Amino acid sequence: MDEHAGRAIRLPWKTVAAGAAGNVLEWYDFAVYGFFATVFAKVFFPQSTPFVGLLSAFAVFAASFLMRPLGAVVFGTLGDRLGRSRALVLSAGLMTVSTVSIGLLPSYEMAGIAAPVLLLLMRLVQGVCIGGEYTTSAVFLAEHAAPGRRGFATSFSAAGVSGGTLIGSGVAAVVAGTLDAEQLQAWGWRVPFLLGVVLGLLSLYLRRTALQETPHVSEGGLPLLDTLRHDLPDLARAVILSFQAGVAYYLLFVYLATYLQQQDGLSASFTLRLNTVCLAVTMVLVPICAIVSDKVGRRTVVLAGMAGLTLLAWPLFSLFGRGDVRLAIIGQILLAMLLPLANAPLAAMLVEMFPRCRRCSAVAFAWNLGVGIGGGTAPMVATFLVGDLSSKMAPALYLALVSGVGALAVMTVKDRHLEPLDSDPAQPASRRAG
Repeated sequence: MDEHAGRAIRLPWKTVAAGAAGNVLEWYDFAVYGFFATVFAKVFFPQSTPFVGLLSAFAVFAASFLMRPLGAVVFGTLGDRLGRSRALVLSAGLMTVSTVSIGLLPSYEMAGIAAPVLLLLMRLVQGVCIGGEYTTSAVFLAEHAAPGRRGFATSFSAAGVSGGTLIGSGVAAVVAGTLDAEQLQAWGWRVPFLLGVVLGLLSLYLRRTALQETPHVSEGGLPLLDTLRHDLPDLARAVILSFQAGVAYYLLFVYLATYLQQQDGLSASFTLRLNTVCLAVTMVLVPICAIVSDKVGRRTVVLAGMAGLTLLAWPLFSLFGRGDVRLAIIGQILLAMLLPLANAPLAAMLVEMFPRCRRCSAVAFAWNLGVGIGGGTAPMVATFLVGDLSSKMAPALYLALVSGVGALAVMTVKDRHLEPLDSDPAQPASRRAG
């Protein structure tokens, strides 16, 4: 352990904010799209049945996630070769442009089949642009923190995710509560995307003025190829953990709003307000769980969260669909409290699995492949399972199964929360649990 072990993190607030700001913008946009999925189904797929239209809207949602591994290669390589800060500035700029562009798209009535095609193209561009956003900011913050404090440092990236989703949920709730259904479908859905320019410009300002280059970045070939040669077992573990994180997050904070509207007959404005409250709870718990992981270890905390989701997904989902608003509130809040245990320490755990010279590429690729497949398809898979199996409990079974596999993967990861991050950056250490 080096001489910095145990020292409190001393990052300027502006640097921390700059590291997390892009995540706020990224997840704001993705959350707004998910919350307005039922509106998008009518605006861009009006010729379909309600079920097929909703499935199509979620398919477009999923398609953008499937592009994220490509973005991970691009921005991970930029982060390893040119520096973390340059990659972060570029991703924030491109994300701002793509978010505002969605708010300007024509509807199906205005442009016919071109409308959903343009929507798909914008989402694909977005998927590439944000491929390295969350992971590069987590790497940046972890590399500037002392051992024993990396969980707390990277929790600001996770808090940015929750914060962006929270803002998106709040804005969507205000818009849905202010406008009637006709106004919402005609033009109201555009408002949250156009407001994204505020978050985008703030993110760009912070990153252009606060971030500094990380020294000793990679020189030479493609870092991802080196990862495949030297760190394949860890890469597989990281993909599994990221898959679980994506499924859990997007089932509970994107799909569940639609689920409650369908199963309990709750209004869109109410489910969005409830979602906002649950996101606020999660945002408070994220740094707390991360700090606990700095004390007792990442594996202990993450395993507790995934085991909790495995065992409690079914009983908590059984509270939905009974027509009782109180039970729906209790169920979603309890699920929201389990999620930070599983996900808050995850960024630090992934960063600690790979050496500096290929860290951005490895973490970005694993995270985006796992979340891209798991999170991007979660609403669509859940919608399909509920419709095909005619069972409202299908999403609970899916969440429990994925979390159980994730818990098994966590048990094979060596906990390095008190070790120096780069004690031997040139060589990949064995990280399998003894």
